[in-house]
Amino acid sequence: MNAPHDLVDKVVAELPGRLPSQRWFGGKDRPVTSVRPLRTCVLSAAEPLLVHLVVEVAQADRREPYQLLVTDQAENYDATGEPELAGRLLDLIAENASVDGLAFEHEPDVELQTGLRGRPITSEQSNTSLVFGSQYILKLFRKLTLGENPDLVLHRALHAVGCEHIAQPLGSITGSLDGGITTVGMLQQFLPDAVDGWAMATTSVRDLMAEGDLHADEVGGDFAGEAQRLGQAVATVHADLERALGTEHADAGDIERTVRTMRTRLDAVVESVPELRPYVPALREAFEQARDTPGAIAIQHIHGDLHLGQVLRTVHGWLLIDFEGEPGAPIAERTALRSPLRDVAGMLRSFDYAAHQLLVGQPEDHQLTVRALEWSRRNRAAFTEGYAEAAASSVGDPRGRGYLLRAFELDKAVYEVAYEHANRPEWLTVPLSSIARITGEGTR
Repeated sequence: MNAPHDLVDKVVAELPGRLPSQRWFGGKDRPVTSVRPLRTCVLSAAEPLLVHLVVEVAQADRREPYQLLVTDQAENYDATGEPELAGRLLDLIAENASVDGLAFEHEPDVELQTGLRGRPITSEQSNTSLVFGSQYILKLFRKLTLGENPDLVLHRALHAVGCEHIAQPLGSITGSLDGGITTVGMLQQFLPDAVDGWAMATTSVRDLMAEGDLHADEVGGDFAGEAQRLGQAVATVHADLERALGTEHADAGDIERTVRTMRTRLDAVVESVPELRPYVPALREAFEQARDTPGAIAIQHIHGDLHLGQVLRTVHGWLLIDFEGEPGAPIAERTALRSPLRDVAGMLRSFDYAAHQLLVGQPEDHQLTVRALEWSRRNRAAFTEGYAEAAASSVGDPRGRGYLLRAFELDKAVYEVAYEHANRPEWLTVPLSSIARITGEGTR
């Protein structure tokens, strides 16, 4: 029997038991019923084998395609942890190679160094990224979707207009899926000295919690200046996306669909999370009030899943990463034109999470709760101030769209309730307490 076929058969047979333990697997909510190979591409037939494999994972009524890079050399057959084999992917991109339906391409006017070994980074959840030297990072999109991935599309568009708040796109890997194309991977500039926003923000919170009497603006690790600069960076990226890809104005039908989607999500989540039920009337009222937002509402391409873990601080300023949108959302939703206020709301929610993460699972402490709220309010205000300073005229000051921004933030919090209930029950208090605070239910 052909050795690549033997390898694929072994991998496919073991995947139903292995997939639930993989960080990047998005179907941990139900058992895997079957796995079947959709496409096999042999990238190296010599020992050690290197095979690119696309499989269909079946779970009850759900079937989704995932990609794997496998070898007969590694434990569990995962080739992403083998530096020499991973380096082969970079070499193929540098060569503009085509291998059995997989297209490896570098961007125009980009010349890549070859012969570099690849190493995986471990911080990602839904994808796998390989770093080559100190120059490049290749993201492999684990769950595949038909069409070009919005992460690649938006990075190319932003780079074309000279956006300073992204890492330069350098190349891509493209394959076939359901008779169309799919983005398999994206190569970008790697910034080895960058620090992610979550790490910076939570360090600031720890500094504040360690102080007995000082306020957030008096602690050495005060984050508000960075929060303001981050707001400016996000607003600039939104303006650059508008320049690159245009903007439209939402009509009454768009607003109606948005409110209906919020209400539908709320109805679904409250069925499985009874702790949310006391807040349902106030949430519905907040969603209905979004209809009363004055003036035209701009809609455009946005980040779609913006939080402190999706931004990097470099010596030159803030960068936004991972423009593929919420991984669990349908591709049509992730590529739709939406209000930039959704990104603003996502970042506001992230400030709340950063402020309260040290309190999760701990005995209730009134003083620490007050200090967490102080940190959150200070940095949320600084972020929105910075955003207003740099916002395009079509978006303007988010504080002037209070009803709509509040509705987006509460909708995001309802999503968080569902996520925490299913994955991290001890964190459920974070979005629930935010909902109580934003709706005013916590003061009644």
